[in-house]
Amino acid sequence: MPTDSQNLAQSVVRLSRRLRQERQSELTANQMSVLGALRTKGPLTPSAIAAHEHVQPPSMTRTINCLDEAGLVTRGQHPDDGRQVIVTISAKGEDVLATERARRDQWLARRIAELSTDDRKVLRSAAAILEKLATS
Repeated sequence: MPTDSQNLAQSVVRLSRRLRQERQSELTANQMSVLGALRTKGPLTPSAIAAHEHVQPPSMTRTINCLDEAGLVTRGQHPDDGRQVIVTISAKGEDVLATERARRDQWLARRIAELSTDDRKVLRSAAAILEKLATS
């Protein structure tokens, strides 16, 4: 019999998978996550992005290269350390991210609207708790 933590993990994974299915971009989940991090945190070094995304720097370099080739990010010189590079989301990257998020959010809003008032209230509370779990 699954434990509460197993049930929660399975539900979160299924919802995450379903939200990804709403995407129509050819970008990977990792690439979308990097764009989101740059949107939220602003320009970052590749090593800072790798740390934020919990991946090894060589993997992040490949991801950034793909995003750069697609015109979704730009690279510039670090203002304080000329040996480092700063990665910034481009206007095209902002557009792609906004389009994909809007599509995902519309799908989720439609599904939430189908729930009872009590279920929506529970979800509001659960969202804050899930955020705590995800960021601790």
